[in-house]
Amino acid sequence: MNAYIQSMIDWIEERLKDEFSLDGLANYMGYSPYYCSFKFHQATGISIRRYILLRRLHLSTKDLANNRKILDIAVDYGYSSQEAYSRSFKTVFGISPREFQRNQKPIQSFAKLTLYQGEDSWIMNRSRETEVNQVRKRKERLFEQDVLNILNGQEMYVDFKTKRLMGDSDYVPFNEAMCVNKATSPIFDRDFIQTRAAGHHDSVESYQNKVIEPLSPLFKKAYNAIVLWFGEDMFCQMNLLTILAYLEQFEYSGNVFLNSFREDEFKVNQTELTLGSYFSVYEEVLVHHKKPTTELLPVMFQAIELFLEMQKETNAVTKYIEKNKHVPTPELLKRLFEVFPTIGYGDTQYLELIERTK
Repeated sequence: MNAYIQSMIDWIEERLKDEFSLDGLANYMGYSPYYCSFKFHQATGISIRRYILLRRLHLSTKDLANNRKILDIAVDYGYSSQEAYSRSFKTVFGISPREFQRNQKPIQSFAKLTLYQGEDSWIMNRSRETEVNQVRKRKERLFEQDVLNILNGQEMYVDFKTKRLMGDSDYVPFNEAMCVNKATSPIFDRDFIQTRAAGHHDSVESYQNKVIEPLSPLFKKAYNAIVLWFGEDMFCQMNLLTILAYLEQFEYSGNVFLNSFREDEFKVNQTELTLGSYFSVYEEVLVHHKKPTTELLPVMFQAIELFLEMQKETNAVTKYIEKNKHVPTPELLKRLFEVFPTIGYGDTQYLELIERTK
């Protein structure tokens, strides 16, 4: 079945700038339009038209970055007007195309879905060392002793620290999953620790050893700069929001840099951040599960939209699990990773959803 859906995806990708025809796709696949739509949604978790919308908008950001005229971009991607394109763009990214063009900020990628790899296909795997060397050429001072790198998770921390990828600077991991379970404010105080430990079905002592103790340099040492290494997906962005909110709570006054990247392609997008509103956003989103009232980086705006969607009893992931509950759990888990890369859940989060939904 994955090969069948991949054929549909490939056909769509070759025609992203053309007017979409469901009948044309159905004729190519040799099935009815309804069957194609149903099987695509069942396999990918989204409709064909939603997939095309997100792919077109994502590809259009490259045109914006190259300073093409917005009207020309709108026409290229099949919009009836510049205004229609701008509305669609802002709905997905949280900023207008013109704002993105003026100040290019990181976005959450929506890459071509790959559900089936043919025998001759291959995937490029860009090494962390190569990309970090590019970062060093741009910001040599971030490799010095007065800099702290906060990395999203233990695996990344071990890799960076063992190889000393950021030179003489310090390294700490943030071993959390803020996209699930209750959160409190202030951050990292006793109530926070107790609440988060309970949510993870863990003891306070164990939680402190896993999450709080590894962060101790952040609490005990003054740094001139902090570099945050977090992916584009929702999981990473909610962790990022928590750290930024803590820095505001702590009244940190040094420089803060975000090195964002896509998990399957370690290509770093570095942005210097200005603190000031992240704590209020943290309270709105992670504590009260409400939409933020502050303009954010597009990548975080997109992640928050996904986070709030995932708080609903019925969401894209639970619908997908419900439609595929006949699939054995190991295979279903594999499919969830393939179909929902922008969510970023790990095994634990998906297994809990599978158990609850099945």
